[in-house]
Amino acid sequence: MKIAVIVNREAGSVQRGDIDAESLRHSFLEEGTEADVHIIPGDQIAATARAAVAGGVEAVVAGGGDGTIRCVAGVLAGGPVPLGVLPLGTLNHFARDLGIPTDLVEAIRLVPRGVVRALDVGEVNGEVFVNNSLLGFYPPIVEQRDEERRKLNRNKWIATVSAALKVLPKLPSLHVRVEADGHATERKTHFVFVGNNEYAMNAFSFGARNRFDSGLLYLYVAKTSTRLGLFGLALHGLVRDVAQTHFDRWFLPEFTIESRKKRLQVYLDGEVTFMRPPLRYRTRPLALPVILPAEAAV
Repeated sequence: MKIAVIVNREAGSVQRGDIDAESLRHSFLEEGTEADVHIIPGDQIAATARAAVAGGVEAVVAGGGDGTIRCVAGVLAGGPVPLGVLPLGTLNHFARDLGIPTDLVEAIRLVPRGVVRALDVGEVNGEVFVNNSLLGFYPPIVEQRDEERRKLNRNKWIATVSAALKVLPKLPSLHVRVEADGHATERKTHFVFVGNNEYAMNAFSFGARNRFDSGLLYLYVAKTSTRLGLFGLALHGLVRDVAQTHFDRWFLPEFTIESRKKRLQVYLDGEVTFMRPPLRYRTRPLALPVILPAEAAV
């Protein structure tokens, strides 16, 4: 089996010196797999994945957090080459939801032994996401968090708390217009969540999904439009699933979000980008082949 392994050099295990290209090649060779390993900056990942596919590899393995997975998935979606995952990020939502081992040795063993299954991906204005896309209060917090990590070298969680304290007091509400199936709904909110398949909406299982092949995006728009209401939503989420009580919900294969703003900050699988409205969301059913454990429920 000939594969390409693409690792984000900003991954913590790379930065700490726990892994390097030679050690990864050796680990895959022990499993009977010839691996062409690339440890590269994030802005080179997509081009490297495209070159690997053009070169005829049998799989492309992405090593990093959910943002790295998303980048490689965007190249592989719609094609026959499967995605393998080495969960080297902090949270690794995609891997955990799918039962992919978070232990590096076990994740490497899975690549030649796993089964390939086709999963849905989401897409907004041409950008693929494998987990979720968020609007409102969260993207500016992530942007501020990442800036503090770069400039101050802060721990991710400390930077997140610091960023939230700076962003939330001056956070404006977001006016959105959701258009789907010929109908339009306007809302004033602080939080819009678009999930690739259905998510639990409470603090203890947030991010958990039990299927990846419904062919639907799950759109949640928080009913609160005040900062106090947002705080109450967070408190309620500590004790119960708030999806049915605190959100307007739609389950759709595609929809459009309009905004009065000329540009919106859009969170996609751990990273933030700017997009011009309208935001055209759609699902791409069973577009992404992924190497999974045989017992994975999808």
